[in-house]
Amino acid sequence: MTAIDRTAYPRFKRVVPARELAEAFTPTVAEVAWAREKTQNNQHLLALVVWLKSYQRLGYFPKLDEVPAVVVEHVRGLLGLSGEVAAEHDAGRTAKWHRGLVRALVGVKCPAIS
Repeated sequence: MTAIDRTAYPRFKRVVPARELAEAFTPTVAEVAWAREKTQNNQHLLALVVWLKSYQRLGYFPKLDEVPAVVVEHVRGLLGLSGEVAAEHDAGRTAKWHRGLVRALVGVKCPAIS
């Protein structure tokens, strides 16, 4: 049987290995600088970087509460944020804006809606 991460509908594994954390969920210096420039608080910074790395890995935006805690903790630690900072969006508008930012950075173009 084909592994779920090799199908058209990839999902997070139940246990995310350390190697995958390092390879797939470690933001580059440029990505961190980009995210810091686009956000105004640590909560949004964490949410944006978690979505960026998740989108790059999965090809879609998971709900932030569906991202494994180990992934969020890994990104939080790399960003130098305290454990009290949660990956959340204050409003739907912020989430929509963050999706647009990630798509633009990654180079995904959405078809125009008429």
